[in-house]
Amino acid sequence: MNRAIPSERLSRTAFLWLLLLAALAIAAGIGLREPTPPDEPRFVLAAKQMVDSGQWLFPHRGTELYAEKPATFMWLQAASYEVLRNWRTAFLLPSLLFALLSLWSTYDLGKSLWNRQVGRYAALALFAGFLQFGLMAKRAQIDMTVAGMMALSLWGLLRHLLRGPDWRAAWLGCFAAGLGTVTKGVGFLPLLVLLPFFAVKFARKEKIDFGAKNWGRTALGFGFFLLGCGVWILPMLHAALVSHDPALQAYAHELLFKQTATRYAHAWGHVQPWWYFAQVIITLWLPAPLLLPWLAPAWWRRIRRLDARYVVLLGWGVLVLLFFSTSPGKREVYILPAIPAFALALAPVLRGLLQRAGVRRVLIGYMGVVGIGAALLALLALGGHGHWVAKQATTHGMDAHTVRTMLLWLLALGIAVLACAAWAWRARVFPALVAMHAALWIVFGLGITTALDADSSAQGLMQRVGQRIGADAELGMVGWKEQNLLQADRPARDFGFNAPWQQQWNAASAWQQENPQKRWLFVYAPALSPCVDKSKVIAIGQSNRRDWLLVPGGTWTPGCVTPPLSESAQAEAENN
Repeated sequence: MNRAIPSERLSRTAFLWLLLLAALAIAAGIGLREPTPPDEPRFVLAAKQMVDSGQWLFPHRGTELYAEKPATFMWLQAASYEVLRNWRTAFLLPSLLFALLSLWSTYDLGKSLWNRQVGRYAALALFAGFLQFGLMAKRAQIDMTVAGMMALSLWGLLRHLLRGPDWRAAWLGCFAAGLGTVTKGVGFLPLLVLLPFFAVKFARKEKIDFGAKNWGRTALGFGFFLLGCGVWILPMLHAALVSHDPALQAYAHELLFKQTATRYAHAWGHVQPWWYFAQVIITLWLPAPLLLPWLAPAWWRRIRRLDARYVVLLGWGVLVLLFFSTSPGKREVYILPAIPAFALALAPVLRGLLQRAGVRRVLIGYMGVVGIGAALLALLALGGHGHWVAKQATTHGMDAHTVRTMLLWLLALGIAVLACAAWAWRARVFPALVAMHAALWIVFGLGITTALDADSSAQGLMQRVGQRIGADAELGMVGWKEQNLLQADRPARDFGFNAPWQQQWNAASAWQQENPQKRWLFVYAPALSPCVDKSKVIAIGQSNRRDWLLVPGGTWTPGCVTPPLSESAQAEAENN
């Protein structure tokens, strides 16, 4: 006799416990690690320089202006530090808060458009249905913050469009879209939700009130959008124009034009084929793509009935994917803001799908594969058979103790996930799936990232540099990365970041020769000048898959001038 499938209804108590577990998993590890590449050290360095200098309008990367992103996200990190006075905690706080805002916005919108049960499933599906959401919630990259702003914008706009009129919510949504735009240029994308909304109205042959009062309210919404954009753009432009400083005016032009429209149409980095995001969805959006054989027919039936909720949510999600697919430059984090819309479209049908034996088997199999894979990899490596792990450890410069600690945490993860799979087999799948992802992000935050911290953050490398040159020495940098300047144990002198290596050497050699007994240069190995006596150069170690050197004073060949160095090597170093 077949065992009855347990009901997957989420009670209020169960939902609150699972939501608390999700929040704790996202927060796990805050305060226990340093910023790590690719993007975290860059933003923290700029935020730290804001606090140290008192100059908040124009972010800097060392001595250079940093014009690749607006200042808003760095403001949030700097403001967090001003409150907490601890960079290890402050740099991750914006991602945590905006991840929680995304969960709340998704829950409340699901409750408003359907009912409380759907809202509960939507919030937890956002956490447990898409790996990328949890990963980015634990990273101090700009994308989780802008995704949270866009989720709030969607909340306001869709409450108005699908459950309204609610002009206050719409105005808040417009303001959040403006704030998202000035955090990262794509923050305006929630406004595209009007396209599928008007499309479904047209298909239903429904009239839209274009009265004078609504035109005025709509114009006010546009004003709130501009107000959100103006939070930083207006004072920055005013300061740039009033100063008559060509560097500040070049900064404003670079940010507002080259880093937005030009970068979108003619990307010079991270160039990928048009189908790139398909592989991102298949891997980083797990386990949701595994449900597509059941989801696609369910969604299609509702779209054919012109259910505005599904047409608008799925239509907007597809528009976001198309928007980013059209640009030649692509990174996996770009499509993160689309996830809440797909989680909301998933939630109303999810409880019914979980009653199907095939869906249960797929999700339990997913948990089993993750659990067995993690445990088996850890056991093989601990037993001396993990050649791939050993190769990666050597490449990243990890010592044996770090590798063993990481593998023990990986083994603990495998055991925890297998326990969740066993629970799902005996009882309800969805709570077990939430618990499985909570275990994943708790282990990731408390164990794996902290075990890798000294190596991946360059903290260990910069500590060796400080010990080698002595407490009284001065340090300069050529061909450096943001984590090196951030983790230096003393104020370090840089000679530009994007400046050509030849130009950096011209300034660095003059600086060092002013006091060769006390001044050292920290140098990326491929950037070493041929004018330096290589026999006196010290190999100080490897970090982030790069070899680093120390150049003491008195190594310069008299009369030698550094020739132009490899531009391709420098471009590769700056992009990785």
